[in-house]
Amino acid sequence: MSTLKTQQCEACRADSPLVSDQDRKELHPQVSDWMLVEEDGIEKLQRHFTFKNFVQALDFTHRVGDLAEQEGHHPAILTEYGKVTVTWWTHKIRGLHRNDFICAAKTDALL
Repeated sequence: MSTLKTQQCEACRADSPLVSDQDRKELHPQVSDWMLVEEDGIEKLQRHFTFKNFVQALDFTHRVGDLAEQEGHHPAILTEYGKVTVTWWTHKIRGLHRNDFICAAKTDALL
């Protein structure tokens, strides 16, 4: 199996399946720095990245935005002084899809 960061997101429809418990057990260790969080009943992947200053944080934010556009999959991004919080989930299915784990791995590769 290829690593997540080398995979491409697939087009997701409203009837696409959420990741199964077995999928989660396989995928989450590959992005172990990401927390599984739940917001408003929706499971998401979230990670906080720290930087020396706002300029570095903003540069990282732009690179995550470029990645999101390339993949056609868009996270929530909060940029603060020296900190960026990235949250991936699939809006159409209101939860986690394999695409979210792929994008988390690709986000890590941006560092």
